[in-house]
Amino acid sequence: MEILTLIVGGVALLVGAGVTTIITRPRSRLIEETARREAERLRKDAERDGERILTDARKHGEQLRENIRREEQQMRDRMQKLQTQADERAAKREEVLEQKIEKSEAAREQYLQSKKEADAEKEELAKALDVQNTELERLGKLTKKEAEEELLERMEKETAPKLAKTLERKVDLMRKNADEQASEIIVESIQRYASSVASESTITTVKIESDTLKGKIIGREGRNINAFEMLTGVDVIIDDTPGTITISSFDMFRRYVAKVALEELLKDGRIHPSKIEEHVKKAQDRAEKLILELGQKAAQELGVSGFPEAILKLVGRLRFRTSYGQNVLNHSIEVAYLAEAIARELPGADPEVCKKAGLIHDIGKAVSHEVEGGHAVIGKEILEKFGVDKKVIAAMQSHHEDFPYESIEARILQAADAISASRPGARKETLEKYIRRLKELEAIAGSFPGVEKVFAIQAGREVRVFVNAAEMDDLAAEKLSFECARKIEESCEYPGEVRVAVFRESRFENVAK
Repeated sequence: MEILTLIVGGVALLVGAGVTTIITRPRSRLIEETARREAERLRKDAERDGERILTDARKHGEQLRENIRREEQQMRDRMQKLQTQADERAAKREEVLEQKIEKSEAAREQYLQSKKEADAEKEELAKALDVQNTELERLGKLTKKEAEEELLERMEKETAPKLAKTLERKVDLMRKNADEQASEIIVESIQRYASSVASESTITTVKIESDTLKGKIIGREGRNINAFEMLTGVDVIIDDTPGTITISSFDMFRRYVAKVALEELLKDGRIHPSKIEEHVKKAQDRAEKLILELGQKAAQELGVSGFPEAILKLVGRLRFRTSYGQNVLNHSIEVAYLAEAIARELPGADPEVCKKAGLIHDIGKAVSHEVEGGHAVIGKEILEKFGVDKKVIAAMQSHHEDFPYESIEARILQAADAISASRPGARKETLEKYIRRLKELEAIAGSFPGVEKVFAIQAGREVRVFVNAAEMDDLAAEKLSFECARKIEESCEYPGEVRVAVFRESRFENVAK
């Protein structure tokens, strides 16, 4: 029974396996066909993508080649243009050199011709001397020494006019050549440095966003604008011009400080006397940093080194000084360039000394309104105090003939200073006279005891004097205004009238801890 059961089970198993095989074989074939078709589709897609990528790569490569070819062509054109310009400059230089060589050759030929003529005359004189010597010995029976003396006297009398003419001709030739060379040196020096011509004005404008800010700047009963003018020493003009406030003063440094302080106040928006004083102090500190930067920049532009920081600050301060309307710092840089260019053309001159002396030759003007004396004398004392090279001091001290010339650099510097100052449009004498008159007004008012600050405003029509309230009462302030006005009448010449206003203000401060 068990055996029969096993046989039946085996048969059933074989039948089940056969049935399963018959059922699953078509499905496997279907799956295999589907996989084969999917693989074929993927292969075709890959081939299409590969062809598209290859086509895009070819197009991109062709575009890159075209861009490279175009850039190479542009580079070749640029190089050709630069080469053409270089050839033109070289041709011009060669032409100038040829002209100089021709002039030198002509002068040399003229000199050789003159020398040849002088040698010929010398030979003729020697022959005549031999003849006369023989004749004198034969006729006068003189000794050789006596004959030599007589012949020398006669020869001197006969040849002196000819020798004088020859010498005069040579001197004229040398003077002519010297004048031509000097003119060429000066012209070349001026051509190497060309600067713009600009005259300084006495006003500065500040742009504002809205005219409503003008009321805030003026303040209640004018206290803001009065405090601002007192602290900065400028005249603030607020008129009907839209979006503009004008700052007027002959002192450029004051105008700069006032402009910076006013712009910061407008940004802050809180405008009252304490804030005005704070921003004016910050603007003054900023201006002190600026003058050092200006001095360092000027020295760096010229390639000058070795000056102490105090000297560079004084050089930077020249940016805020003018001479006959010409900015003194720009004038000093221009003189340095010109002096260096002239010195390079002259044997025995030191270009570095000339360049340094040119930059600082007007340094005395930075403090001339604070110290008595000419700016050349003041500048010499300042440079000696800070241990500047004696050669530089000797070159700069004589540019206005305050001291005798001690070197060729001193004469070069005087010539460069005259060239810079005398070129057309560089200076305006009327502006300088106007500024000098304003300084005289301030100096007169500042000479009285108890005066702290003096500002000349309104083009010299008003002088504002600020006194120490602790040292002077109202009666003394009134007396001061009267005396100051009388002294101005006696010492100055001016059109119209000058109003003297004395301000006495008491301020009390304390700190709560």
